[in-house]
Amino acid sequence: MDPRIKERLEAHLATSGLRRTKQRDVIVEAAFATDDHFNADELLEKTRKLDRTISRATIYRTLQLLVECGLLRVVDLGRDQTFYDPNFLDKPQHNHLICLDCDRVVEFEDENAALLHDCITRRLGFQPQMKSMRIEAKCDGLARTGFCQYKAEREAKMA
Repeated sequence: MDPRIKERLEAHLATSGLRRTKQRDVIVEAAFATDDHFNADELLEKTRKLDRTISRATIYRTLQLLVECGLLRVVDLGRDQTFYDPNFLDKPQHNHLICLDCDRVVEFEDENAALLHDCITRRLGFQPQMKSMRIEAKCDGLARTGFCQYKAEREAKMA
């Protein structure tokens, strides 16, 4: 895990008068073990593999703490759930492309998109603080060949 994560969390805990706990450490380890987006239930499942005593309430409190200190961001992936993105430390201006066919999420950065965000906000009299873009699209592979590897994998997991 990136040492900046622990440093930022330690600083936030200290300024908030909170203490470091074994359960928080396990949750942080699970949350940042991958670059994948996750929801609270998925994080609970991961953490319970490491420590069966972690409760749903502890997950939600720790997620809020990680959002407050800027280590996680809440992202709208259009699935009627709250998802968390652990990738903003290294890529603070990334965007998301979401496949409507297979639910695959692709992160991307683009200087032209960043420039467009800046131009729009400044023209309308705002100072951009945080920028993000979500594009929902259809899978080219599925349209062209009738097969999408990601959709097949998702359906296999659900079966």
